[in-house]
Amino acid sequence: MKRAFLPAALVFGLAGAAHAQDRKSKPDPEQDYYPLVRLPIPEGIVLEGGGLELMPDGKLAVSTRRGEIWMVENAFRDPPEGVKFTRWVSGLHEVLGLAFRDGWLYAMQRGELTRMKDLDGDGRADRFQTMSDDWEISGDYHEYAFSSRFDREGNLWLVLCLTGSFTSDVPFRGWCVRVAPDGTMIPTTSGIRSPAGIGANAEGDMFYCDNQGPWNGTSKLQWLKPGAFVGHPDGNKWYAQAPNMGPRPADPKSGSRFHVEAARIPEYEPPTILLPHGKVGTSASGIVCDETGGKFGPFAKQLFVSDQSHSVINRVFLEKIDGRYQGACFPFRQGFGSGNVPMLMTKDGSIFVGGTNRGWGSRGSKPFALDRVFWSGKTPFEVLEMRAKPDGFELVFTQPVDRVGAASATSYSMKTYTYIYQAAYGSPEVDHSAPRILSAKVSDDGIRVRLAVDGLQIGHVHELTFPGLRSADGKALLHGVAYYTLWKLPRE
Repeated sequence: MKRAFLPAALVFGLAGAAHAQDRKSKPDPEQDYYPLVRLPIPEGIVLEGGGLELMPDGKLAVSTRRGEIWMVENAFRDPPEGVKFTRWVSGLHEVLGLAFRDGWLYAMQRGELTRMKDLDGDGRADRFQTMSDDWEISGDYHEYAFSSRFDREGNLWLVLCLTGSFTSDVPFRGWCVRVAPDGTMIPTTSGIRSPAGIGANAEGDMFYCDNQGPWNGTSKLQWLKPGAFVGHPDGNKWYAQAPNMGPRPADPKSGSRFHVEAARIPEYEPPTILLPHGKVGTSASGIVCDETGGKFGPFAKQLFVSDQSHSVINRVFLEKIDGRYQGACFPFRQGFGSGNVPMLMTKDGSIFVGGTNRGWGSRGSKPFALDRVFWSGKTPFEVLEMRAKPDGFELVFTQPVDRVGAASATSYSMKTYTYIYQAAYGSPEVDHSAPRILSAKVSDDGIRVRLAVDGLQIGHVHELTFPGLRSADGKALLHGVAYYTLWKLPRE
């Protein structure tokens, strides 16, 4: 690869008093529990975030859609004084993923996975190697490519957007592939449409976020089960070039439902979590897992999923029943500066978020942003877990509930819906139902509530609200809604 960079080093300071004043400009109850710090970006830097990685020297590497990688010093300071940005490389092609290993920084470009390092120690990359480019690009603007961090076997997982987000015009567009440590590309999962982030759960299984569109009635969090087909059939034309995947799966029937097609097509893995369109966002993106051992609060081993258009982070609790992942999505944090795309969770209990709104638009009004979220040490009153049971759900809370209110079925309200699995763009909510909460049984410690529910619906989002629920000390839930995607009921 041709070396190309424009060296720059810029320092930006922000007075703590001004920073505190900005925090107080509008009420933000989430700030008490998970403060949001906006890192100041110096004039002249266009930091349209695409990837994030923490380097061994403590600097934060930030890649951009404009093909640069910046090293950020003092990124953990609050207030963010003395933050320094140094350009490490430029001239790359829309870097949407970073990962560090064995002295090399790996960068996911649109047309290749590249690794690079600074050999002479001058703060700029000067050695470049192509690790893999065994997929193709047509030149279409929408052929985005996102990469994970390293899995336990040393592989990087790549999700390759369709051509124009509708069709697969060149090999392996609309696929997830792995790149092994020796650079071998391994076709892994078909059916990708328009990915915007990828990451592993605590068990090491890989997930990605796909956006509403053809064959995607709403955005989704999707398990990248090796060998599976996950929804959009146009990329399946390349099965002949992926002999490790077996025969091409049958095409889904447009106008059907996810669970119907999952029963008909053995290779089809339906969405792990359906992310209700317009309610938790409209453009799901980055994924991180809390493996900090409690440094990020009570949500150990849960996933956090960002949304570009709504400029938010949502939280996801997963469980696995009969070999299939399912679970609940909860709102978590809003108020980010731009459209959230990449996220990075660091061992100290911080989530860094890179933002961009060019071409996509976002509630966060800035054209780009770099934010950090961390735990204040205060525990919010939230639904910690929502687990499926044969006759309903078990709720686990972060704090004890008021036992009298929690034991009343009227303290809960549920409705369900799903989306059409179709070739047309998106879907309205369909097949609405209103299950009845028959009873609510509170555990002795006040942390768990077992709901008996009449009318559970396979393949539906179960939207649960809590109009009558309070904590033992009288607080309402910080986020009073849960969205559980149900595929299977446990036997007990």
